[in-house]
Amino acid sequence: MSARPADFPPPFDAEEFIAEAADPADERVDVGALVVGAGPAGLSAAIRLAQLMQERPELGERLGDVPIAVVEKGKAPGAHLLSGAVVNPRAFRQLFLGMHSEDMPFRSRVEREGLYFLTSNRALRLPAPPTMWNHGNYVASLAEIGRWLAERAEELGVTIVPETTARKLLVTGGRVVGIRTGDRGRGRGGEELPNFEPGSDMRTRVTILAEGTQGHLTGVAMSRFGLVSKPQVWALGVKELWEVPRPLNRVIHTMGWPLRGGRRYREFGGSFIYPLDEAHVALGMVVGLDYTDATLSVHDLLQELKGHPFVRRILEGGKRVAWGAKTIPEGGFLALPDRFHFPGGMIVGDGAGLVNVPALKGIHYAMRSGMLAAETAFDALRPGRTPWEPGALEPYDAALRESYVWKDLQRVRNMRPAFKYGFVRGSLLAGAALNSLGKFPPGDLSLESDADVPVFMGNRDRAYPQPDGKLSFDKLSSVYLSGNKTRDDAPSHIRVDDKVRREVAETWAHMCPAQVYEVTGDASPAGNVVDVEVTASNCIQCGAISAKGGRLTPPEGGDGPEYSLM
Repeated sequence: MSARPADFPPPFDAEEFIAEAADPADERVDVGALVVGAGPAGLSAAIRLAQLMQERPELGERLGDVPIAVVEKGKAPGAHLLSGAVVNPRAFRQLFLGMHSEDMPFRSRVEREGLYFLTSNRALRLPAPPTMWNHGNYVASLAEIGRWLAERAEELGVTIVPETTARKLLVTGGRVVGIRTGDRGRGRGGEELPNFEPGSDMRTRVTILAEGTQGHLTGVAMSRFGLVSKPQVWALGVKELWEVPRPLNRVIHTMGWPLRGGRRYREFGGSFIYPLDEAHVALGMVVGLDYTDATLSVHDLLQELKGHPFVRRILEGGKRVAWGAKTIPEGGFLALPDRFHFPGGMIVGDGAGLVNVPALKGIHYAMRSGMLAAETAFDALRPGRTPWEPGALEPYDAALRESYVWKDLQRVRNMRPAFKYGFVRGSLLAGAALNSLGKFPPGDLSLESDADVPVFMGNRDRAYPQPDGKLSFDKLSSVYLSGNKTRDDAPSHIRVDDKVRREVAETWAHMCPAQVYEVTGDASPAGNVVDVEVTASNCIQCGAISAKGGRLTPPEGGDGPEYSLM
C-alpha cells in the first residue's frame, strides 16, 4: 500500500501569521529597511544598502536612528547556517570591490577534484560534467561566512538583532509595513513563565525576506500575495565534520551507492567530501525528498556511506567533531516564484529557490539577489518615493531576470526533474539537457511536490549499520553535536497531523535526522491510521517536515543549533 503525505495536511493557516500593526509608537521599533535572516543573501543585502547609503548619507539620516536592521533567529549570525560548501567567489568580488580572495572568508582554493560512481565496495572515477567543475572556487564553512559578513555589515553601521524570530507579517492597507517578533518565555502549553517577554512590532519602509530554505514568513508572503503557481521540490542534506590524521588534497563528489537507481524508488542525490584544512574534512549526503520508500533515512545513508572502503580510508583514525542537517530547494528555474516582490518587500536567496542543483551552487546566487534587492530598495527609499507604491520594487524582478543568476538557472532547468524517471533514464535526459545548453528537451519538464509523491513501506532500513560510536552514530548523539539549545518545555513550533497513515508516519520518523517524530500506538482497524508523537525540542530546524507534509513555524528566538564550522 502507499499513501501521500499531502493527504494529511498540517493544522496551519498562513493568515494566522498576518497581523495589523498594533503597538503604539513608544513601544514599537522603527527601522528604515528591515532584513529578515542573517545568511549570505540577507547580509549581502544589508551590506550593499549600507554601501549605497555611505554615498548618500542624507538618505540614511532620513531613515532614522536605525536605518538598516537585520533580524536573526539564531543565537548569532552563522548559528543556523549549513552548506557543503564550495563557493564561487564571483558575488564576493562584486560586493567587496578590490578585496583580495585571501582576505575573504574561505578555507582553501580548489586545485584538484574528482567525481566517483560508487558500488557497494568499489569507486569508479568518472569525468565530471562542466556544471561540476570547481577549479578556482573555494572550500568554506557557511557558518564562518555568515559571521564574517555580519562583521562587515556592523562595520558599516548595520544593526543586527540576534535571537529574534520574525513570527508575523505586519500588513496594513494591502502592503507589508514590518514584522512582529515572537514571544519569549512561554511554557509548553503557551502559558507565560516568570521570564516572559512579549514580541514587539518592528515597523519599516521596506522588508527583505532572506530567511533561507523553508523560510516561515517567505511562505506566508507567497500565500498572501499569490507569488507562486508552481511547486518547489527539496533535498535534505546531512553533514558531518571530521578531524582526520591525514590531509585530503582534493574535492570529492560521489553518486550511485548507497542510493538505489530504480524508477520505483526515485532516489536522487549523492555525497560530497571536502577538505576544510589539513586536519578537517567535511562530508555529507544529499538526497531529494521526492523518494518513495518510507524507511529511507538520509542520516543513516550517511552512516552507511562511511563504511565504504573509499570513504573509510579518508576518515580512518579520525574523530567526528560536528554534525548538522538542512534542506535545499532543488526545483531551480522551473520552481521560481512568478514574482519576487510584493507591496513593501522582496524575497531573496534560497527563499526564492535560487539554487543551481547540477552545479551544487547557491551561495553566490543568494548574495547577488540580496545585492540587487538592496539596490532596488535604495532607489525606492529616495525622497519622493515609497517602496509600496505600485511598481516601486518591480525593478528587482527585472534585474534578477537580467542577471547571471537567471541565465545559469535557465540553462540547467530540466536536469533535476529528469531524475524522476530513475537514474539511468534521468542521466540520459540530464546529459542531453546539459550538452544542448538547455535547448533539449524543447519544453519544460514538470515538477511534483514532494508531499504529493506516494510513499510505501519498504525495507531500506534493514541495511543501515548499527551505531558503533566510532564511525557510525545514532541520531540523538548527532543532535547533541549540533549544539541544539531548544528548551524541553518550550511550546512546539511544529505543525503536523498527529493521526496519519502508517506509511506517512514512518516516512516522517525515518526522514527526520533529529528523531523528532515517533510512531505510537497500534494501527486502527480501518485505514491503517497511527498516532504520531512529536519531540519538538530535538528539532534542528532543517525544514524537511515542511517539504513532506508538515509545517515548521518559528521557535523561540535563539533555539535550535549552534553551528560554528558547518
